Amino acid sequence: MSGHSKWHNIQGRKGAQDAKRGKIFQKLSRELFMAAKSGGADPDDNAALRLIVDKARAANMPKDNIKRALKKAEGGSEEHYDEVTYEGYAPGGVAVLVKTLTDNKNRTASAVRVAFTRNGGSMGSSGSVAYMFDRKGYIVLDRTKNSQDEDTVLMDIMDLGADDLQTSDDAYEIYTEAKEFAAVRDGLIEKGYELADSELTMIPQNTTPVPEEKKEQFEHMIDQLEDDEDVSEVYTAAADNDDNE
Repeated sequence: MSGHSKWHNIQGRKGAQDAKRGKIFQKLSRELFMAAKSGGADPDDNAALRLIVDKARAANMPKDNIKRALKKAEGGSEEHYDEVTYEGYAPGGVAVLVKTLTDNKNRTASAVRVAFTRNGGSMGSSGSVAYMFDRKGYIVLDRTKNSQDEDTVLMDIMDLGADDLQTSDDAYEIYTEAKEFAAVRDGLIEKGYELADSELTMIPQNTTPVPEEKKEQFEHMIDQLEDDEDVSEVYTAAADNDDNE
């Protein structure tokens, strides 16, 4: 693992995400719709859909919104969204992956390019930075809500097939191979753990500190990307504050 705390970054951006909750629900509705349309609307029979349902619940998306998206897919709606990933560098040379779900590739490509270039970044070609990230399962246990000590957690996750454990004052961060993610997540729940977060994500192999004079530009670029209705996820190789100290 790169040694940085993904949870630290998630917590740091939580307030900004809360302010955009309506837009987040809109994006999740698209993901739910496409997953249900391609693999069926029953999460028990559609692993991809189950992950997105879990993601929606973690974002406190109302159950009615989730049901509406699934019913829309079952109803045979002709809507279609393409999944396109853009790559590039943010200010300071930080690698960035932008995952989008769009019904207009030209509009989305233009918006992503503007976000990069107007904030001191640069777009790259396909594959230019993707190799710097690994697809991983990521699970967080809030230490205030789980009484198990580090040795117990480590033994349990290794028995379930996890790869790595990072411990901080407030959380246990667990990493798995993508194919082992569901088994580890479900196994932890069966063992009585309360999960603060769980997802399939892209983890950078190495991180890059954002120069102090570039931080404002960097943060504005990420905010602009995340605010775009077509952008589902933004992954960066930026080192968090703890890594810079």
